[in-house]
Amino acid sequence: QVQLVESGGGLVHNGGSLRLACAASGRTFSNYYLGWFRQAPGKQREPVASIRWSGGSTYYADSVKGRFTISRDNAKNAVYLQMNSLKAEDTAVYYCAARELTASHYDFWGQGTQVTVSS
Repeated sequence: QVQLVESGGGLVHNGGSLRLACAASGRTFSNYYLGWFRQAPGKQREPVASIRWSGGSTYYADSVKGRFTISRDNAKNAVYLQMNSLKAEDTAVYYCAARELTASHYDFWGQGTQVTVSS
């Protein structure tokens, strides 16, 4: 059973930084994408960034390019999202998710962690 556990959310001022972590367990993720999504109040969940576990290729939403960095630690089976220059519009619940390379959608989700950016 895949388990994804997020941590690192919190309250930060505009322009500040946070680092989210996602601890992944339950299987080998070499054939997976691990991604971060977010959902703000009253809005649909949207993709933020993703990384292919094997090879490390990444994707970023335009809204976070240049400010957020996704990375992984194979030894710790963890994925991170370094968020810099945070803005009020980054306020959301952030979710870690996983999907197999051949899957069309993300099958596994964490419980989410709240990020609040005060202006």
